[in-house]
Amino acid sequence: MNTDNVERYLNSFGKQVVNRAKGNLQKAKGGGTALEGTIRFEVVQTGTLSAPEFTVQFYMSAYGKYIDKGVSGTKVKQKYKDYLGKVIASPYKYTTKQPPPDILAKWIKKKGLKGRDEKTGRFISHKSLAFIIGRKIKRDGIKSLAFFQKPLGLGMKQYSAGLAEALAKDIIDNLTPTN
Repeated sequence: MNTDNVERYLNSFGKQVVNRAKGNLQKAKGGGTALEGTIRFEVVQTGTLSAPEFTVQFYMSAYGKYIDKGVSGTKVKQKYKDYLGKVIASPYKYTTKQPPPDILAKWIKKKGLKGRDEKTGRFISHKSLAFIIGRKIKRDGIKSLAFFQKPLGLGMKQYSAGLAEALAKDIIDNLTPTN
């Protein structure tokens, strides 16, 4: 069975969702993040030749789901809007551990941030500042960016009607006249 129209349509859907997700991430994080480079999609065909089935699979770095859906802290519960527009509590939360100070210290150094001691006003080390920031993240969590959920919902709304048209074209293209 020829399924070119449906496959082309699903590729267009996947491309739009990925481009919008990357755009949302650029707006929120200033662009050029490592996560941005890992977002991609693939249209996978399963089933049989006479009855093909398609799935659009999206991929990104593992920590993308935490940025997309947020992470609850020990004191503040984070929520996110899913692709259907429903507000849902984040499935992720900090319990006993906080973000590793080594990773935060690298980020602090890269951003050129400087912390000061409250009493004397002297600069504190990157590691000390990283510990303080990590403690706050553990307490308050990470707010959801919904950088992927929003474009997925928007894409599903925009592309659902057209999918039926693409399927109808493929069916018509596969009809064979009888004598």
